[in-house]
Amino acid sequence: MNIHPRIARSPIAGALRAVAVAAGLALLSGTAIAAEEGAAVHHPEITAQKWSFAGPFGRFDKGQLQRGYKVYKNVCANCHSMKYVAFRNLSDEGGPGFTEEQVKAIAAEYKVTDGPNDDGEMFQRPARPSDRFPSPFPNEQAARVANGNALPPDLSLMGKARAAHRGFPGFVFDIFTQYQESGPDYVYSLLAGYTDAPHGQECASGLNYNKAFLAGACIAMAKPIEDGVVDYTDGTPATVENYARDVSAFLMWTAEPKLEDRKRTGFKVMAFLIVFAGLLWFTKRKIWADVAH
Repeated sequence: MNIHPRIARSPIAGALRAVAVAAGLALLSGTAIAAEEGAAVHHPEITAQKWSFAGPFGRFDKGQLQRGYKVYKNVCANCHSMKYVAFRNLSDEGGPGFTEEQVKAIAAEYKVTDGPNDDGEMFQRPARPSDRFPSPFPNEQAARVANGNALPPDLSLMGKARAAHRGFPGFVFDIFTQYQESGPDYVYSLLAGYTDAPHGQECASGLNYNKAFLAGACIAMAKPIEDGVVDYTDGTPATVENYARDVSAFLMWTAEPKLEDRKRTGFKVMAFLIVFAGLLWFTKRKIWADVAH
């Protein structure tokens, strides 16, 4: 665009040029800042796993649940409670499949607070199958003090409570594939997601980088498991990946202990509805066969 020389030399033109230069610098500065911030943006990496309980006919692997309980007992129970699960649930149908004698032995390894006794005092006793899993800390404040002011969450419902929701178009396909395993997928990815922080990402003192953490790049929980920390007696390799997978399946069971019953009932209902729809169709054909349309 041609500008008249007199206008080009005017104060207005100078002001316009100054505004244009400032806008250009702001645009370049904004682009540089966005690029710098983009390097530190955290995108959780959730890895989908193959689970025996997936799909409409899925069932829990009892061996995997027993291994998962072992990981919980030896690792997770040091900080995390499981207050909505009773010891006797370990022998319920559709669960880990422990016998009643095994459950009694497992419960006896724990101490629970009971009372008051005849003297009006609370006391400690070995747990019974009817008791729920006790917390590793006497109260919330004690848990925070022992964990750098971070409160370890209860794990009873963690297999469902920490589900990583997938955006479009993933959730559309999930309707048809009956994908309901985002919770254990996330727990597995979190436990196996401890790595060195990438370039441009730093964690404050006391925090640890985790590529799968939903709430940010850094998490207060230190890496809880290493290869070989829990002995497997069934020949399964004692690796972080197997520990993470097994305890994730176990926490899915604690969150939905009646999953197998639900799926069996759902199949029966769907079969009934299909048969019932067929009978209605044939009945309609029979009733209206001689009626002119």
